[in-house]
Amino acid sequence: MSPSFAARLIAWQKAHGRHDLPWQNTCDPYRIWLSEIMLQQTQVAAVVPYYERFLARYPDLMVLAAAQEDAVLALWAGLGYYARARNLHRAAQAIVRQHGGAFPRELEAVRALPGIGRSTAAAICAFAYGTHAAILDGNVKRVLARHFGVDGYPGERRVEDALWRLSESLLPGEEVGAYTQSLMDLGATLCVRTNPRCGVCPVRDSCVAWREGRTADWPTPRPAKVLPQRQTTMLVLMSRGELLLEKRPAPGIWGGLWCFPEIDGAQLGAEVGLELECLARFGLHIDAPRRLRDIEHGFTHFRLRITPVLARAHRAAGASEPGSLWLTPEDARGAAIPVPVRRIIDALADPGARI
Repeated sequence: MSPSFAARLIAWQKAHGRHDLPWQNTCDPYRIWLSEIMLQQTQVAAVVPYYERFLARYPDLMVLAAAQEDAVLALWAGLGYYARARNLHRAAQAIVRQHGGAFPRELEAVRALPGIGRSTAAAICAFAYGTHAAILDGNVKRVLARHFGVDGYPGERRVEDALWRLSESLLPGEEVGAYTQSLMDLGATLCVRTNPRCGVCPVRDSCVAWREGRTADWPTPRPAKVLPQRQTTMLVLMSRGELLLEKRPAPGIWGGLWCFPEIDGAQLGAEVGLELECLARFGLHIDAPRRLRDIEHGFTHFRLRITPVLARAHRAAGASEPGSLWLTPEDARGAAIPVPVRRIIDALADPGARI
């Protein structure tokens, strides 16, 4: 009798898998949880430096729970999907309130925490406690869809349910952590989206996609959809070498981050209207407004075109509205700001730069 799917993957992982990532070789649920949240929709190479900086600042759950949200978001800035950082912070505080600061061991208790879904909870518990629980992240969906020839877009409920049943049926009785890691490694290093390395795959012989020469057919791609285009105008106010930033409300796009104020784009052609807008909103007189180069920024469900408008502001010493801050460009770069705001600030320091 040939070795099972799980047994072949475990043996391959021990010999050829990844063993030196900074969140491996530990059973500390805090470190495992942090890595799993950071790895959601983000590649390992991008996560590693953020993970190491985050642990240096917040070495354990209690320190994270006591932190200010602004500081957490500032450390996360550039990694994207900022709801992950807000939920991480909220979950740490919930663990302190509800579990005395000890990361819960029960799968359902972990899943009940903010920002943790079914697959993430299973991965955390499998690595930290050896819990017998199946995962189904994007890489695993691709592996199972190809290996078993599962038709249909995995984002559809019917297809996803079928993949969950498969994932649960393949769980080994022992070494669940090693098996979970093997699935992740296989999807990240061999069974990749394009040009999969089938020649060295440990489960190639039983793979439907390889046998039928159809690795490009599975998983079925997301149905074609044109992303809507949105437009916004950001007011870049400069006074005494400082920039005005507003805190974005949460939830929402860039919730909790510091951004340039957004204004009605219709004001661009009317300098008087722009001045009245600034006076009404910020109590500021402005002059010399100048439109900068538009920039594009992509989100999962839409694309955003940003028109920055630079203007000189006249303010009283120390004046600041609630929810707003005047910061030097250098201090602003160290704050919790989204990537487009950072690009605008960087371009201000180099007039010849392309925004």
